[in-house]
Amino acid sequence: MVFWLCADPSKRQPSRPCLTLLTQTTQTMTQDFEQLAQQLEQHPDYRVLRRLTPTPMFNTPVPGQRLSKGVVLDTETTGFDAQNDRVIELGMLVFEFDPISGMVYRVLDVFDELEDPGFPIPPATTAVHHITDEMVQGQRIDDARVASLMQGVEVVIAHNAAFDRPFVEARWPLFEQLNWACSIKDIDWREEGFGSAKLEYLLSTQGYFYEAHRAEADCWALLALLSHILPQSQRTALLALLETLNQAQQKVYAVGSPFETKDMLKARNYRWSAELRCWSRLVSGDQELQEELSWLKRKVYGERSARVEVESLGGKVRYSSRQGHKEVVTI
Repeated sequence: MVFWLCADPSKRQPSRPCLTLLTQTTQTMTQDFEQLAQQLEQHPDYRVLRRLTPTPMFNTPVPGQRLSKGVVLDTETTGFDAQNDRVIELGMLVFEFDPISGMVYRVLDVFDELEDPGFPIPPATTAVHHITDEMVQGQRIDDARVASLMQGVEVVIAHNAAFDRPFVEARWPLFEQLNWACSIKDIDWREEGFGSAKLEYLLSTQGYFYEAHRAEADCWALLALLSHILPQSQRTALLALLETLNQAQQKVYAVGSPFETKDMLKARNYRWSAELRCWSRLVSGDQELQEELSWLKRKVYGERSARVEVESLGGKVRYSSRQGHKEVVTI
């Protein structure tokens, strides 16, 4: 409990002695709560979550150390359709990292702006991110500032890049020329022992919570997560993600697969495209591609000769709505 010890109770602002006492009392309470949290952590029946506090400095580089520049990015939109819906908030953190170790060093710039989509925001989406028509009225994201921040960036990272990238590219075509990575798809969270790839859940396993579903807050949460060491591979989450940029990635289309093999394909993480009327799956590297083609020939096409399509996806194409280079392969 905090008491206001002021000579004139009618005053809304406390005097300097009151401010000093209030500050000291708040600090004491914080220390007391932290001690309680530490005591709870020692008991196997309790887990403690602390509020994530954004910090611009994760590690201090040594003089002359070569660092790369990356961006973690998040959008809030009017809906899920990149062709008809619009970005109404763009959040980005520009940060430095070591491309060899995957260690995060410091945040160089913070960006978070709102934009008026030109039509009412659906109530269902406002209920998620709490962005209202009044908040975005007359607002426009600074295009020149966005372009400036992207100078020298080697990778753009989003948690579910397949959602954010099409929206961002539709609004700012310059993002088509950048390498993208996805912190959901490019890290094998299940292999690392996690039951879900949701950002809130993953961060909670590291002992933190945050106010989700606003762009800047989600960016801070993602960068904090990328700086943590994965329990099985014992490397930073960022390094696990960066290694996928150096791997050839292909999408295999099981053209003309028999109907009765659909459950088998689904169990192997193939996804159905109603537009293409075809099952497809992403693979990484030539070895995994050859193993997948062999599996298709044995399990799906019953050792019969078949023609499938293979689409090559580099960092500048994957997770976008644009197509990579396609070729027909006979198996």
